[in-house]
Amino acid sequence: MKEAGCRVLFAEDEPTIREVLTEYMLMSGYQVVTAERGDRAIQLVQEQEFDLAVLDICLPGADGFEVLKHIHACGKGTAVIMLTALEDEQTQVKAFNLYADDYVIKPVSPIILLKRMETILRRAGRTPEDGEGCPGGLVLREEAYCALYDGEKLPLTLSEYLLLQTLYREPGRVFTREQLILSIFNEDYIGNDRIIDAHVKNLRKKLPTACIKTVIGVGYQFDGNAPGRG
Repeated sequence: MKEAGCRVLFAEDEPTIREVLTEYMLMSGYQVVTAERGDRAIQLVQEQEFDLAVLDICLPGADGFEVLKHIHACGKGTAVIMLTALEDEQTQVKAFNLYADDYVIKPVSPIILLKRMETILRRAGRTPEDGEGCPGGLVLREEAYCALYDGEKLPLTLSEYLLLQTLYREPGRVFTREQLILSIFNEDYIGNDRIIDAHVKNLRKKLPTACIKTVIGVGYQFDGNAPGRG
């Protein structure tokens, strides 16, 4: 039997859109909690844990931006996709400045939305196909150049963050030291490629999970299934 999938908060006031997209999410293995109003969505965030929130911006009670602000104020590490008919640049910039993970314009194909959800959850190390539900844990906020673990910001230097970001974006891929140097320093670094080993050592000390794996003779890779240190 398929294990329970990731928990999704879906806030949308238009009944047809809410029902259709919810059905597609359920068929894809997600656990979905819906809200018709923004104030109800905020209440749900306070009471429950969610791996992902899909928020319409134009919600009654409290708009999607208010819900987004509350999610981040709670520090739970919930990923957020803004779903809206508003296409103007100002609104999109506002969403990303408030640390939304993605911005999807309506009308949207249910399949496309599911793919966007899958991509966001994969970046966070959470997918409904994992077999053990969503482990939670590591989340990268690329707009803010920071990493969080269970909602707590990790004290990473910029070089450590860029190293983690490179590995995290492509879990399972093995990167050579030379490739990692280019991702961190571009072509400005002159020196021994073993500087990467020092950065990895320091990064491992700060991560609560052993997700950076050494591939002997080649380099390093990100293991999204690594257990926490406990």
